[in-house]
Amino acid sequence: MASSSNSNFPLDKKDITILIVGICLMIIGFFVMTLDKEPFGFGFIGITLGPILVLIGVILPIFSLFKLKK
Repeated sequence: MASSSNSNFPLDKKDITILIVGICLMIIGFFVMTLDKEPFGFGFIGITLGPILVLIGVILPIFSLFKLKK
């Protein structure tokens, strides 16, 4: 069995997990934005909470991909 240090794949299991979590957060954020009952989505859920979740879902994988490897 090949060890992770000899693998040609640039991402390890931890990085892939963080990417999947980020994608899930983005999907959840877009879904949360649709749950707002205010007209045109101008309530707290549609204009604040949903976009914050999407933003975290975008930033989290970027930091995981560009972090400095030891």
